[in-house]
Amino acid sequence: MAQRYVRVQSQSGQLHYGLLQSDRSVQVLDAPPWLQGELTDAVLEADTYQLLAPCAPSKIIAVGKNYAKHAAEMGGDVPQEPLLFMKPSTAVVSTAASILYPPQSQRVDYEGELALIIGEHCLDCDADMARDKIWGYTIANDVTARDLQARDRQWIRAKGFDSFCPLGPWIVRELNPEARIQTYLNEKPDPVQVGEISDMVFQPEVLVAYISQVMTLLPGDVVLTGTPEGVGPLAIGDRVRIEIEGIGSLENDVQPRPVPTQLLSTEAMESEG
Repeated sequence: MAQRYVRVQSQSGQLHYGLLQSDRSVQVLDAPPWLQGELTDAVLEADTYQLLAPCAPSKIIAVGKNYAKHAAEMGGDVPQEPLLFMKPSTAVVSTAASILYPPQSQRVDYEGELALIIGEHCLDCDADMARDKIWGYTIANDVTARDLQARDRQWIRAKGFDSFCPLGPWIVRELNPEARIQTYLNEKPDPVQVGEISDMVFQPEVLVAYISQVMTLLPGDVVLTGTPEGVGPLAIGDRVRIEIEGIGSLENDVQPRPVPTQLLSTEAMESEG
């Protein structure tokens, strides 16, 4: 089994990077692994930590319409060059966390994706250089408020809500370029999305090189590589699971986003007035 790099929070509240062992214990690293973190003697037993998203990126750069069949289902052509957008770091949540359905939207979609973890400072790289900047791989769900995306005609609000970037459960260093990506809803046996990493229009090293011509990618940053065809709506109470061969599975439920108490109080006063 490939080594699985995790980020966890201990019962004392400390954050750690580490290696997940077969018995679910975690051997602690003294720094993030892409910053040359070394194994220590410390071990967290399976019931003494909470699994977090496997990194805390300064930014998340995502790519739209990077699978030809998905571009077609969205009613557009394949872009001539990578179509970039950003998600805020505050959108990141871990596996088993809830996707929070915002009251502003009536249509929230799942989008299962391969995520790249950048390991080194990356600026103005070509594809060969960029390949060496990719430290590892994990799974992402590029959750999207589809109706807001169409209404706004740009994507920052539709893609940027808190909890709209589930990430995890861990990072692996190597991945079969033919690995299959599949998305399942509510434990149904048939996937709603099926694709292979090799189906990408622009391969990972090409994406990283292209992005690096625009902005500096920092260690721990995340690049989302696009979703296969089969995107569709989520409803409150749903469970969505994304699997990538050689990595594992990322699973989240969908819950309503809580209305802030202050807002509820304001609405009550307005109704009374």
